[in-house]
Amino acid sequence: MTPDRPEFRLSDSDRQDALDALGEHMRTGRLDIDEYGERSAKVTLAKTRGELISLFTDLPEPRPEVLREHLPAPPSARLPERRRDGWLASSAVPIAAVLALVLFLTVLRGFWPVFLIPAAVALLAGSAFAFRPGRR
Repeated sequence: MTPDRPEFRLSDSDRQDALDALGEHMRTGRLDIDEYGERSAKVTLAKTRGELISLFTDLPEPRPEVLREHLPAPPSARLPERRRDGWLASSAVPIAAVLALVLFLTVLRGFWPVFLIPAAVALLAGSAFAFRPGRR
């Protein structure tokens, strides 16, 4: 049996699996008690897979096993993964600026081109991370 056939009839275990999934959504706060009652009543009366589809389209996992491949997965609620290599580029420029200031005030005593160091670091760090293969 393939899950893309909505006319296939449900078994008792399919309906129980759907009720368990609805119960989990109620426990996590996605459904209130009234909505859970309405949906669970529809699950107990459902005869085919197609009758369950509308009950789970607005809910993420868990879903009943009988609908797992039939319904598209909802968009991920997770935050995008932070890039670990960006910290070097973003912290290199301030570090270079502080270093240039320290050099200007102590060792080089007024040699103003030392302030070109942060600009050079910014260009190098930006180009090092901007043109990497496979990066979008």
